[in-house]
Amino acid sequence: MTSKLVLTVKCRSARGILAAISTYLADNGCNIADSSQFNDRDTGMFFMRMSFISEQGVDHAALSAGFTPIADRFGMDWEIFDTSKRMKVLLMVSRFGHCLNDLLYRWKIGALPIDIVGVVSNHFDYQKLVVNNDIPFHHIKVTKENKPQAEAQLTDIVASTDTELVVLARYMQVLSDQLCARMSGRIINIHHSFLPSFKGANPYKQAYERGVKLIGATAHYVTADLDEGPIIEQDTARITHAQSAEDYTSIGRDVESQVLARAIHAHIDHRTFVNGERTVVFPASPGSYASERIG
Repeated sequence: MTSKLVLTVKCRSARGILAAISTYLADNGCNIADSSQFNDRDTGMFFMRMSFISEQGVDHAALSAGFTPIADRFGMDWEIFDTSKRMKVLLMVSRFGHCLNDLLYRWKIGALPIDIVGVVSNHFDYQKLVVNNDIPFHHIKVTKENKPQAEAQLTDIVASTDTELVVLARYMQVLSDQLCARMSGRIINIHHSFLPSFKGANPYKQAYERGVKLIGATAHYVTADLDEGPIIEQDTARITHAQSAEDYTSIGRDVESQVLARAIHAHIDHRTFVNGERTVVFPASPGSYASERIG
């Protein structure tokens, strides 16, 4: 039985990396299906994502064990993933439900291949929606006084569900620096792209009043620097003077939903690499599940 696997590599650039990897895979009965790589001349770092098929029965564990000497030789930060295993994802939401609704729909029709282990919210607005989808709902009230206790509850949920990725689907509470550091590269946030111009409440109304002609959204990894983590995905929509403040909000929510879904897809497909304050994001493979299902 063949296994579809993905190898990700991040290390200092050096001659012979690709040759060593491809030779190892060929010697172990693997056929390379797709490969993307990037050599960052500014930082001297090398990034690679390679998908391959094990055609002679060598399993994931054996391939990983055998690859270790090569990884050690080049000082690689690496991992081999079995694509048949879905990533465990915890969603978090406050009172704006457009991203949550979009993700649940994509998940329900099979367009977002993840295991949703639960939804956390500081309000009860979407409890019925979540429970009706047979997903555990966790209400964690957050106030200035109980923030440490609330985050401890969240940490317990992450641990007990073996959560691999946390998605802030318009969750409006700030996570602590400690949690951001502990889950570095494993928390994704979405927000409008008007920052830092239009902060606070009703940013779309503020944009309308200033005659903004482009509405955008940004999905990024969460860091201790609020809304300034490495960017994964962005998009914009052009608008005109004839559209109202309500139109701005509606269009903005659509863009946010699409951008967040694409960012999650990139992460679960192992196409994203944190590169300092930036990211390397490889495109979806031609004909892949992501490129066919997500527009």
